[in-house]
Amino acid sequence: MKTNAAVLYDMQQPTPYAESKPLVVEEVTLSNPGLGEVLVEMAGAGLCHSDLSVIDGSRPRVMPMVMGHEASGIVREVGQGVHDLKPDDHVVFSFVPLCGHCIPCATGRPALCEPGAQANLAGTLLSGQRHFQNQSELELNHHLGVSAFSEYTVVAQESLIKIDSQLPLSTAALFGCAVMTGVGAVVNTARVEPGSSVAVFGLGGVGLSTIMGARAAGAETIFAIDLLPDKLDLAQKVGATHSINAREEDPVTKIKDMQNGVDYSFESVGNEQVLQQAYAATKRGGTTITIGLPHPNKMFSVPAVSLVAEERTIKGSYMGSAVPRRDLPRFIAMYQAGLLPVDLLLSRTIQLDEINEAFDDLATGAAVRQVVTFEK
Repeated sequence: MKTNAAVLYDMQQPTPYAESKPLVVEEVTLSNPGLGEVLVEMAGAGLCHSDLSVIDGSRPRVMPMVMGHEASGIVREVGQGVHDLKPDDHVVFSFVPLCGHCIPCATGRPALCEPGAQANLAGTLLSGQRHFQNQSELELNHHLGVSAFSEYTVVAQESLIKIDSQLPLSTAALFGCAVMTGVGAVVNTARVEPGSSVAVFGLGGVGLSTIMGARAAGAETIFAIDLLPDKLDLAQKVGATHSINAREEDPVTKIKDMQNGVDYSFESVGNEQVLQQAYAATKRGGTTITIGLPHPNKMFSVPAVSLVAEERTIKGSYMGSAVPRRDLPRFIAMYQAGLLPVDLLLSRTIQLDEINEAFDDLATGAAVRQVVTFEK
């Protein structure tokens, strides 16, 4: 079949993207789903910093690639061997396809699925197949097994989680990355306890979701740290108790002055210097969770003695340490119960042909989450 898609042919195109247009919106060919695969009509696809990090080259991927990984849609066709999904089911995508058989999957850590990571790195589905071709019959890679910036996509059944059909699909898309990663980091990785203190560095979609998760987990004090006043205001609306503009004052000094550090500190920027700040903001016995994805060549250092003498902990959290089939339904239930104000993350909806301009807004911080809605 034919589908319109946003294809990235070359990374590191200059900004503004409205002029350089790194994402080429064009008609491509999509082949039928194979064994264990599903054809999905896209309903919502969020623009995330993980997409931007591929576009700007800080997270290198194989090119060319149909981009996008945070998404919701409706099943239209299932291949042989698909038993848990049927046409018209509403789904959210997991950006790691979960094989269910490797050691991480078998021990309850599917975000670290080894075959899933290998497929994502290679730009294929879990089967090793690619289903997109451009008009020159050039094979196009899949972004994280999803390729959400396309009217239709084919994915492994292991990349899909069936959801409540009453949930608006434009909102549902945000659960596929921002909410799963941010809330998951709180409840799965850190296991924040009621009455504890939390600091969140960086207030994109993931950082704001982290604040929501901390509030829902019962944290008493929640510091929100960013450079942009609008994001600090939004953080207060989703649950922060204090906001710190890092352009105007040192957040570590402010947090230490107020309560001698926090129990849990989250870094969601993907910057090694911010990670050092997040670590410095924790108290003795505190835990630092790093969520952002820095460039692979970046390093950071901490006083080695503090890990022992102060029993401090540094933990990574990929995809919120989530078990998607367990966590997405319960996070959606929390949203429906009013515990997670996810709607506040949505800055605006856009059409596919507006996607380059929208990535300019994401890069400058002018938007939190923009969602492509694929309206006909």
